[in-house]
Amino acid sequence: MSAGAMLPPLLAALRAGRGFAHKRDIARVMQALDGDGSPATAVATAAPTTVPNGDDCAVLPLPGGGHQLLAIEGLMPDFVQQQPWFAGYSAVMVNLSDVAAMGGRPTAVVDALWSADEATTAELLRGMRAACAQYGVPLVGGHTNLRSGSAQLAVAVLGRAERLISSFAARPGDRLLVATDLRGAWQGDAPFWNASTSAPAARLQADLALLPQLAEAGLVDAGKDISMAGVLGTLLMLLECSGCGARIELERLPCPPRTHGGPDWHADSDAAHAARLRWLGAFPSFGFVLAVRPALAAEVQARFAEHGIACADVGEVQVGTRLDVALGEEQACLWDLAESGFILGGPATSATVPASASASAPASVESAKERHHA
Repeated sequence: MSAGAMLPPLLAALRAGRGFAHKRDIARVMQALDGDGSPATAVATAAPTTVPNGDDCAVLPLPGGGHQLLAIEGLMPDFVQQQPWFAGYSAVMVNLSDVAAMGGRPTAVVDALWSADEATTAELLRGMRAACAQYGVPLVGGHTNLRSGSAQLAVAVLGRAERLISSFAARPGDRLLVATDLRGAWQGDAPFWNASTSAPAARLQADLALLPQLAEAGLVDAGKDISMAGVLGTLLMLLECSGCGARIELERLPCPPRTHGGPDWHADSDAAHAARLRWLGAFPSFGFVLAVRPALAAEVQARFAEHGIACADVGEVQVGTRLDVALGEEQACLWDLAESGFILGGPATSATVPASASASAPASVESAKERHHA
């Protein structure tokens, strides 16, 4: 790999990865839910909310003010089978992150569990209970089938927000802030940065409450939690929902030190490429992409710093449809939403790579969770 050609193969690998592919499935499901436009279909899929599909939770306005939030996640069967305790823990944790990403506080957890053996069942339940204890949220019920042919798990979380953080509120000129808890370690060989299971419960709860505090203080109204599409895939979803483009600089991203498996952005080797790809595709357990008005960015960064959480200004929301990525003097387009939609459909919804995404170019001027969510 030549020093001048690191960025295109890195972005190509992200586009071809599992995280991007799974997010692109959302558009197909949402199109099916739209139906044929008949009155019967419209009644079946209508919801009493003005928040469009594409956000991290379903949002229902409450009569007395504020919003009820509902998030749901189904886990990959191989993850459930191979790491049942951690799968149970993660199923709760990722939903809590979705609620926080919309400026909410979680109130209750329910699960749907299918299992074929007692040992897997016990580990899944232990993991869910551990996460609920860590984050101080009750597990209040669910559905159980212990005679299934395989182990499967889905978890839903109910929450409440006084003021929303939305995927639809980013504006050109906003600063893009990425906040990540780096006080963790890789979870084995998985693309998962674990800053949760060994952390003090009080700290986890206080850190998660920071997002609704920022919303209620009027400091943040646009953002998403970093999902399994990684930080760039999450940013792409935010841009698509908001109808904007952006330019970011990879070297500004918060990341672990290289001694703990973090990326070297300029090393010319296959191992360095793999480390960069791993971090860009990681779910960081606590990670958020926020679009913040420029005058408020410093205050938001200071709030995260008070909690010991890394928060960096990595770029700017721009007019346009492209997500351009810079690494040193190199720059390339990860995705052009004018050529191909990502989670909301658009000019193309098949898993094709936008033509302009393969070449360097200058910058241009997830269910109840979004019902089928990001």
